[in-house]
Amino acid sequence: MSRIGRLPVVIPTDVQVDLDGSLVHIKGPKGELKREFSQVISIAFENGQIAVTRSSDAANVRALHGMTRALIQNMVTGVSQGFTKVLEIDGVGYRAEMDGKNLKLFVGYSHPVVVEPLEGISFDVDTKTRQVKIMGYNRETVGQVAADVRKIRPPEPYHGKGIHYLGEKIRRKAGKAGKGKK
Repeated sequence: MSRIGRLPVVIPTDVQVDLDGSLVHIKGPKGELKREFSQVISIAFENGQIAVTRSSDAANVRALHGMTRALIQNMVTGVSQGFTKVLEIDGVGYRAEMDGKNLKLFVGYSHPVVVEPLEGISFDVDTKTRQVKIMGYNRETVGQVAADVRKIRPPEPYHGKGIHYLGEKIRRKAGKAGKGKK
């Protein structure tokens, strides 16, 4: 048995679950998510918990077992608490600000880069620490938007300037080694 797959998903009191075969619909205070899962995995809701079981021990079914349970857990966590990714902006003159709901980045280009939030995504900017928070109830969307914002100006290895995740270790390179030699 999968160590992750056999754990039940505990449902908080403010979250509603609707199962229709392999379609799972979860609604909570932050939003609602719907997802279709494979038919070889059975999903049951009882006593305030969701149990995920598999039909056989084939390798592909075993792989789906833990993944299905993890996706359901992420759905429940997202609609009840939400997810957050934090990006840091490093560089002289680099900054971010809010323009209504949009994120406006000044990161060394001749023009500001405006990022419009997708549905269920919101931005928050702390100008003192130059941090951008990306918040939402769908974990996949939050991660993708964070990756897209980081891609606007990825950190460069010589000075470390750019947009990077909070706590991300930037691999640094030495500059020119042959300075002053003839």
